Amino acid sequence: MDRYERILTLHRLLKSARYPVPFARLKDELACSRATLYRDIAFLRDALGAPIESGSDGSTFHYVADEAERFELPGLWLTSEELAALLALNELLARSDPGVLAGALGPFRQRMERLLSDHAGRALPVERIRVLASGSRRLDQNVFRSIAGAVLNRKRLKFRYRARSTDEQTDRTVSPQRLAHYRDNWYLDAWDHSRDGLRSFALDRIRDPQVLDEAAIDREGAELDAHLASSYGIFSGAPKAWATIRFSPHAARWVADEHWHSQQQGMRLADGRYELKLPYSNSRELLMDVLKYGPDAEVVAPVSLREEMRILLQLAIGAYDGAPK
Repeated sequence: MDRYERILTLHRLLKSARYPVPFARLKDELACSRATLYRDIAFLRDALGAPIESGSDGSTFHYVADEAERFELPGLWLTSEELAALLALNELLARSDPGVLAGALGPFRQRMERLLSDHAGRALPVERIRVLASGSRRLDQNVFRSIAGAVLNRKRLKFRYRARSTDEQTDRTVSPQRLAHYRDNWYLDAWDHSRDGLRSFALDRIRDPQVLDEAAIDREGAELDAHLASSYGIFSGAPKAWATIRFSPHAARWVADEHWHSQQQGMRLADGRYELKLPYSNSRELLMDVLKYGPDAEVVAPVSLREEMRILLQLAIGAYDGAPK
């Protein structure tokens, strides 16, 4: 542990302690010599202004009670683990959705890079961290900024929306509730005034957003979660049913560790297969995920979902009848 981390650890120990901390415990926690610990205590007290007091016999140390809550280390102090996490966040901001976030977060990213390099005393090999986006769609940066501004400033929005399922274009006026990032793409959860209900909109399908002067109507967080996050996928609503899917012993090695839904239930079967149960509303999205496992997955229930999967598989096989068209 270097001096930087020892000072930070010493501060946290003294600030969180309800009673004076024995010198021996501090020495063990910092894994340093007696002389080093005395130097660190002196530096924290004299150079950084920490309100440190020692016991009458010098065997314990503590922060003065009425000053402990107010005192913090000057500047930004990070442990090696926190530094590594910040480095990973830095790369995530830089490499996921760069067209949307790069402009707004560019100055912040430059400050982080200077902080990381100064802390490490050298240029850090950021190329050792990779963030690979999968299935992300192109998004207009101006659209993102307008919508994000309306969400944060609690203003209504007006825009043109082309639904992906029907390709129909409609004009919408909404009270934005929150932005959601799901599977490498951005969505807007909003109260749709023309439909008088909660809806989710893919930001890449929104055109000509206009922020209105009228204040947005706020819906309760519990209502948003119940309608938009209670069942499978972001296009949710109230759950229609619970799906039961069984995976082969081979696929079970992966599926057993995957998070599909907050309410999912999973169990290993006697023959090595894995059974997954979860609520769903959008059967199409759920079936697309199951199809990724091919013959290693079987929809067991409900019967309607199993039949829908059977039809999808038959249509897929039909596309391979005869020569390519």
